[in-house]
Amino acid sequence: MGKGLRRMEKLVILGTGPAGLTAALYSARANLQPLLLQGLQPGGQLTTTTEVENFPGFPEAIDGTALVGQMQAQAERFGARVLSREVLSVDFSGRPFKLTLDDGAVLESQAVIIATGASAQYIGLESEKALIGRGVSGCATCDGAFYRKVPVAVVGGGDTAMEDALFLTRFASIVHVIHRRHEFRASRIMAERVKNHPKIKISWNSLVEEVLGVAENKVTGVRIRDVVTGLKSDLALEGLFVAIGHKPNTDPFKGQLDMDPRGYLITQSTRTRVSGVFAAGDVQDPIYRQAVTAAGSGCMAALEAERFLAEHGL
Repeated sequence: MGKGLRRMEKLVILGTGPAGLTAALYSARANLQPLLLQGLQPGGQLTTTTEVENFPGFPEAIDGTALVGQMQAQAERFGARVLSREVLSVDFSGRPFKLTLDDGAVLESQAVIIATGASAQYIGLESEKALIGRGVSGCATCDGAFYRKVPVAVVGGGDTAMEDALFLTRFASIVHVIHRRHEFRASRIMAERVKNHPKIKISWNSLVEEVLGVAENKVTGVRIRDVVTGLKSDLALEGLFVAIGHKPNTDPFKGQLDMDPRGYLITQSTRTRVSGVFAAGDVQDPIYRQAVTAAGSGCMAALEAERFLAEHGL
């Protein structure tokens, strides 16, 4: 067992994004001495955002990594412990629950809060990866307001891409929608709104081959290829929003907890079907996916866990 671990934990929290850290804060103040496992992406998706303007209490905006750093320090002040490990598999068939970590260790805990979040699906280009947080974003509602009166693009053809494109018209000078097919997958009403919007220009049958601007450390455009003609062209942009879906980080819980067809955990409030196992944040929220809603559900999960442990005399 690593430093700071106990043979039997009262509460283990999986994930250190806004949901997990808020759950840690509330449960630590309740003297539950929670253990947080950082997971594959410490701090969650918020660490890919350079400036957060819409989290209450920061009128001048704050760097995403700095925000989660402050949240972690606040939780640690009240006794929360943080371990740099990832959960590979779980056994929720009975209490204590068993969590197998990436170093082979097995943790036991009387209660678990799952706050492993969701990962935005990106195109998979090296140039795209290099510019995430520097013009490439997986969240239009998080970052759209930074792109006032400049050209941007949305990649995708589903309802999320349509919603993102329409949202971005509030700020951008023009919104390019880049879609690999000749028609959208989105609902007809959403597709028609996009097609008829004067600030939206659609590139049909097109794939993004390269994100331009790596040398400048900011997005300056994209190179697209027409899959029908093979012709390539460049679009001048300052922001690229990838809206091809999110994947909830729920692989370790398959067969253990109920999930919807996309893999999001199904909860009642924050309770899963297994008594003593709770879920908060984007791992169970395919709709809002905001830092503040994740934090709110983290608070809820911590209060639920505290009541559960008290009811069982733990």
